[in-house]
Amino acid sequence: MRPTFLALACLASLSTVALPALATPEWTQPTKPFRIYGNTYYVGSKGLTAVLVTSPEGHVLVDATLPENASMVEANIRALGFKLSDVKAILNSHAHVDHAGAIAQVAHDTGATVYASALGAKALALGGQDPDDPQYQPGKGYSQVLATVVSDGGHVKVGSLDIQAHATPGHTPGSTSYTWRSCQDGKCVDIVYADSLTALTNGVFRYTDSPKHPHSVEDFRKSIATVAGLPCGILVTTHPDASDVLERAASGKLEDPTACKALAAHADERLDAELSKEAAASP
Repeated sequence: MRPTFLALACLASLSTVALPALATPEWTQPTKPFRIYGNTYYVGSKGLTAVLVTSPEGHVLVDATLPENASMVEANIRALGFKLSDVKAILNSHAHVDHAGAIAQVAHDTGATVYASALGAKALALGGQDPDDPQYQPGKGYSQVLATVVSDGGHVKVGSLDIQAHATPGHTPGSTSYTWRSCQDGKCVDIVYADSLTALTNGVFRYTDSPKHPHSVEDFRKSIATVAGLPCGILVTTHPDASDVLERAASGKLEDPTACKALAAHADERLDAELSKEAAASP
């Protein structure tokens, strides 16, 4: 796995820049949908991940990317031969516009039920305008979404599909990662959809002494440890560059049992850097 984590860390260091300013052309650049493994498919853009998990009884979409990408994600689903009406559930990792912005449109077009953590559901209902978000930027919202709450360790089931939620707060209070198993040619693999573990703020929020979130650092460390400990046959991340998803897929090397631990190690380094910066800025 090449070290694109370092590039993300450089972007993350721009903590005083509004989140949308970090957008790149790849976020809206189409890419051909492809099979990740078994019944799991990549249906996002070149720079933002959306994953479709399929079954004869209905499908689950994980994230939907930017509002302007809704038609792209839907076209990718259809290009794989699946019907939009068969998408029964949409799961959200976290409520930032680059992962949740298109959910309202895709949910409307499919009739799917949206799921998120309790704090994630709160942020979705606010159209991403959650003042408790470390990256909160007033006036940068999207269409509000009503979501059903899935608890830490809870399951979302559609037909034979069983997807488990894992609370991984830090990047946002409601951040959630998901795991499931996909089978192909008689072999089953554990798939991890890891939410962002990047410590990134709006320049005002501080992990070390947030009055509303006094356990931010402890919670973030726990989230990083959670991802490191997940059964990790194939790692998929909310931004494909964070784990070289597209490159690994192109080379046929998506399976990597060390990928989750590598992602967690870089996240620890990034959090350490952010905490050191906060300490240096303290009176």
